[in-house]
This record gives sequence, structure tokens and C-alpha cells, in this order.
Amino acid sequence: MVSRVHWGHIFHVAGRPTVEDAADALISVPDGALVVDDDGRIRYCGERAELPAPARGDIVVDHRPGYLLPGFVDTHVHFPQTFAGDAYGGGQLLEWLTRCVYPAEARFADPGFAREAAVEFCRRRVAVGTTAAMVFGSAFRQAQDALFGETHRRGLRMVSGRGVQTTGEPAAAPLFTPEAEVVRSVRAEIDAWHAADTGEVDTALLHVAIVPRFALSVTPETLRRLGELYDQVRDRGVYFHTHLNENNRPGTGEVDTTKRVYGVRSYLDTYDGRFLPGSEIGGSTLLGRRSILAHAVHCQDAELARMAETGTSIAHCPVSQQFLGSGTMPWRRTVASGVTVAAGTDYGGGDEWAIPRVLASAFKVHISEPGEDGVSLHPAQLLFTGTLAGARALDMERRFGNFDLGKEADFVVVDPSGSPALAATLADGTRSEDPLLARDQTLFALLMGLDERAVAGVYVQGRRVDDH
Repeated sequence: MVSRVHWGHIFHVAGRPTVEDAADALISVPDGALVVDDDGRIRYCGERAELPAPARGDIVVDHRPGYLLPGFVDTHVHFPQTFAGDAYGGGQLLEWLTRCVYPAEARFADPGFAREAAVEFCRRRVAVGTTAAMVFGSAFRQAQDALFGETHRRGLRMVSGRGVQTTGEPAAAPLFTPEAEVVRSVRAEIDAWHAADTGEVDTALLHVAIVPRFALSVTPETLRRLGELYDQVRDRGVYFHTHLNENNRPGTGEVDTTKRVYGVRSYLDTYDGRFLPGSEIGGSTLLGRRSILAHAVHCQDAELARMAETGTSIAHCPVSQQFLGSGTMPWRRTVASGVTVAAGTDYGGGDEWAIPRVLASAFKVHISEPGEDGVSLHPAQLLFTGTLAGARALDMERRFGNFDLGKEADFVVVDPSGSPALAATLADGTRSEDPLLARDQTLFALLMGLDERAVAGVYVQGRRVDDH
């Protein structure tokens, strides 16, 4: 068996820590070696000088003085908004959807345009080192087919599902799926693409999710039908993904409007089968360990407790929350609930493709929370949120997310010379005499300054991903 040995400065969060324990699990190996077998699994991660003799004669790829990081995981990004980033003229969430996003997404009905977008979407993912993603899909089947096909060609990991809308503003009408067609269309995508690359859910790179846009874009009947469908396909490893508690402008924001339209006690109730007035049960829950809800900015304590109880995760999107004036997800309270919090770009509500830029925003946002709620996130917590937490949210932590032995080798090669400012900061920045603090300072500088210019290579299952 021939292995590839990658040399570089290794950073990863080892084992299965919580975000609060991430600093204790942080591994830094300045003169490191990452050995990947020809089956794409990690055979060794550690000091280059201690590399086992049988591996020393294998193929060596020298990335020094660069860095090796686990592949970044984006738990919330919009494929049909590939060309809609930095859209101006909408204001906050609901106005922005009506004036900017729905018209942009309607263009994906054109198969040629959708294919062009799929190529660009995957190219952007590779450029910023995102190896796995939960992708909010297009309303159009041909667009989703293009996305899955291009993702498979590149060798990237992805979970995606067509965006389901059955009601809403007139501007969204081109995106509507007739109520009677919802189950058939979603089931068809599951049958066509779920684990289509290998035929086995536990080895596949491609997975499908059930994705209603958000509660106001569907009816109670839609939620009932989707809940029945999820009961039938949950044991096949199908996912659920949507938005929750994103924008709460008093009286007219998404949260208050949802509670008023549905007559429910909480926004989460609509996805928990309690979508009838008074939060009465009207169908099956869509929550669970393969369910990821984006934003969760304005959650009640009971909602966080219910997500923790069911294993439902949060895609934290601080960049888009700033862009749309949605507010700040309270870090301390959310993490204390026990819910897994992973990073999401939310492009194009967010205007960044790169998870490190999201992590940099998270640091700035949460250190600025008022009073005792403010928290200075440790660099290991940032790295955890952008890598291992994402794998956990996708229920694939056993497969990737760090460099533990036996895991599939998803990693990013960072060459600071590609970004002169980053290279200068890493080379000449002042470091503490305390070796642990100096380690943390180096990782912090790397994450805060990392952009796509410094991404020199992207690997999934040990194979370099083509950026063309």
C-alpha cells in the first residue's frame, strides 16, 4: 500500500471535545507529517521526526513553510444565490428576499444559467477550502441536477435539497412548487442523488436534504406532507435543513410574523410538528441529529432546549446577520444549552465565501456582546466551529473534521506567501515567551488573516480537488 506524506505545520482539534473544551484538544505540530493511505484515510499525524519507518519512503509532498488544516465545513450556503451576493435595495430580511433574492433565484429555471452557476459555485468552494457543505438548493430540478453533477465531478462533499416553497409573496411565485407535487419532487431528488456516488450512505460524498425555505414560505399542509415523507426516509440518512429565528424586527420581522401567521408559541414549533394554532400537533417532527437550522438568532430557552434534546444543530452565520441587520446569536446562552453550533457563510445573505472570514466575524461579534455576554473566543474554539463542529452537525464526525487516525483525509493547505499581509503577520508578529500562548497567537493570526489567496491546495479523502 502506497501512502502520501504531507509535510507542514499541522493544526487541528483532536478527539470529540465540546466547543468549551476545544482549547484543551488543540494540536499544533510545527514540523508535522500527515500520512494518507491510498484509500484516503489518515494513517499518521504527528512529528515529522517521529514518522514510522515504513512511511518514510512513500510519496512526499512538502508544503513547508505552509500549514495543514482540516477542511472547512460550511453548514449553510445558498446555491441559487451564487450571483446574488452584496445585493443592494432590499433592506432587512423579508424586503431583501422580495426585491433582490426571489428574482435572482428565478433565473435558475434556465438550464444553461443553472449549469454556469453550478460550475461557479463549486469553483468558489474549492477556492476558499470548503470541503463539505450543507447547501440550500434551487427550486428547479435541472438546477439541482447540475449542482449534484458538478459537485460529484469535483470530488467535493455536499448535502443539498431543492428549496421548497408553496406560498408567499408574489415575487416568489416563479419558485413555487404546487402542494400536490411537493412529496413527489422531493422524493425524486432523494432517489436520484442520495448516496448516488457510492450507493452507501456511510461512504458517500453526496447526500440529500428536505429543505423548506422557512415557515412563512410553506403552509401547514406542506409541513405535514414533508413530515410524513421524513418519517419514511429518515432511516436512509436523509437530512433536514431550513431557517429559524433569523430576523425579529418588532411587529414585522420574520419571527413575529411566523408566530402570528401560524398562531404558535415559538417559531421552532412549526418544524417540530406543532404547526397548528396554539402549537397543537399537526404532523411529525422534522428535528433530529441530521437536522441543521440556520441562524437561531432570537431563540427562546425552550427552543434551544428542544434542539439540544433532539440533536438538532445550528448553522451560525454572523456575516449575514450583520449584512441583513438580523442581530447577534447570543453565544454564551446558545452554547450553554448544549446545541452544536457550526459555521455557515449564508452566501448570498452573507457576502463572504470563506469560513475563516465567518470565524473572524464571529470573534468580533461575540466579543462585542453587551456586558457579561461578551466573550473572547479562543482560537481553538474558532477552528473547532469551522471544522469539527461542522462535521458533527452533519452527523459525519466519525468520518472527517480533524486528523484523528482512521478518518478520511479532508484538509486544506495554506501557503501564507499567497497573501503578503498574512505572510508578514505570521513571520514578524510578536509572540509570547509562553509556548502555549505563542501557539494560540499563531493560530489566531492564521484564521483572522486567511483568505483564498493563501489556499494552495484542497484535499477530500486524500485526493486533491480540481479547481477547474
